[in-house]
Amino acid sequence: MEISPSKIRNFCIIAHVDHGKSTLADRLLELTKTVEKRKMQEQVLDSMELERERGITIKLQPVRMVYKIPNPKSQIPNKSQISNDQKLKIENCDLKIADSEYILNLIDTPGHIDFNYEVSRSLAAVEGAILLVDATQGIQAQTLGNLYLALEQNLTIIPVINKIDLPSANIEQVAEDLVKLLGCEKSAILKISAKTGIGVEKVLEEIVKSIPLPKGKTNAPLRALIFDSFYDSYKGVVVYVRVVDGEIKTKDAISLMASGAKGEVIEAGIFIPELKQSNGLSAGEIGWIATGLKELEKCRVGDTITMSNVKCQMSKGEENIESLPGYKEPKPMVYASFYPKDGNDFDVLRDAFKKLKLMDAAFTFEPESSLALGRGFRCGFLGLLHLEIISERLKREFNLSFELTTPSVIYKIKRRGALPTGRQAKFPEELEPIFSANELPDAGAVSEIHEPWAEIEIITPTEHIGKIMALMEKTRGVYRKTDYLNALSAILTYEAPLA
Repeated sequence: MEISPSKIRNFCIIAHVDHGKSTLADRLLELTKTVEKRKMQEQVLDSMELERERGITIKLQPVRMVYKIPNPKSQIPNKSQISNDQKLKIENCDLKIADSEYILNLIDTPGHIDFNYEVSRSLAAVEGAILLVDATQGIQAQTLGNLYLALEQNLTIIPVINKIDLPSANIEQVAEDLVKLLGCEKSAILKISAKTGIGVEKVLEEIVKSIPLPKGKTNAPLRALIFDSFYDSYKGVVVYVRVVDGEIKTKDAISLMASGAKGEVIEAGIFIPELKQSNGLSAGEIGWIATGLKELEKCRVGDTITMSNVKCQMSKGEENIESLPGYKEPKPMVYASFYPKDGNDFDVLRDAFKKLKLMDAAFTFEPESSLALGRGFRCGFLGLLHLEIISERLKREFNLSFELTTPSVIYKIKRRGALPTGRQAKFPEELEPIFSANELPDAGAVSEIHEPWAEIEIITPTEHIGKIMALMEKTRGVYRKTDYLNALSAILTYEAPLA
């Protein structure tokens, strides 16, 4: 059944680690009766065993909620539907009866910096974001990091202060900080307790009221953005998509615009939060498509799905179909190598990496060999926690045993004279990458060594500024500036080596 875009709101929740994202998601699911009360548990959307053990969100997780405004006599205009006629000075708005149902598509996102790529992909599939801030902690590093990502996507921001029920909550100070950060009115900031449910109903109302309607045309040729995927032994690659234009149904012949891969829709559906098959998806909706494709490398996050017969449509006079803006390729920060303990497991390890790569676009791998350890893979990660999670998943999900080398950042060297035979074709430029200490040539053969540096922002209570500066000096950090969030918190900016 085709759903009018005016009834759809797509949003995500962004926050620093432990500021209550998953708890708020639980309350939203509970209030909208998306999950039966008897099935409710903490971290409903954190389906991985590792997520529950560690109490963190690792993978983005979409879910569709049906929200019915509780007051049948009220009307809630959506801000994106309101325009002013300057000549007549009449406010013109398309009011929606408040007792009608709205489809709310939530994408729950991780808070840890190592999974920031999950956040950036989620933001490209929605129109708005709830910026959640802990009333006891205030604005933290990933509050800012995720906010900047959302602003780059021009998303509507709904500021929400959480944990107002705690004795140590500093609600007024956090509200002032948000006003300073966002330039919003203090009255626009919602105050809630996701744990007890205080104020959460107002969050749902604000989502309907403030988040823009999805853009796109149902009668236009299909364009759907892939923002995540996984592999199913029977259905092939299953992709998570945001349908921007057109509609898609079972048995439709589809094509991926970047890779050129072609397939047929075996199934399509929505998230409740489990995968539920539906009749199809139309413009504005978020859902999943079982493509039937078995070649994992052909389905890339950020690719655009369209109909295989799109050329025929264009030949009838329709405009050319442009692919949707994709994603920036994530750049690994840390490298480590995996070597199977049983040499016969090399191909098994490679297949496991392919499947993990499909579910985690920020993970990279390529084969390498070692005289001591045999054949293995050099892998790239966004950080040490990312490495730890991949390692655990290999053990638990694929039952693999392996040797793991010491993590390292990538260095670049300039040799004296020509590159050795075999490396000339691979690294024709002057600077040669070094991924581990074993690859470093004798000191006499190297004229320059380059190491990666980063600009770092440290948010700290003002009382700890001296200790932070002393610590950064020990790690070769170069001080740049200090900005004050308020009388109690400051942001120190440094440049420092990644290693």
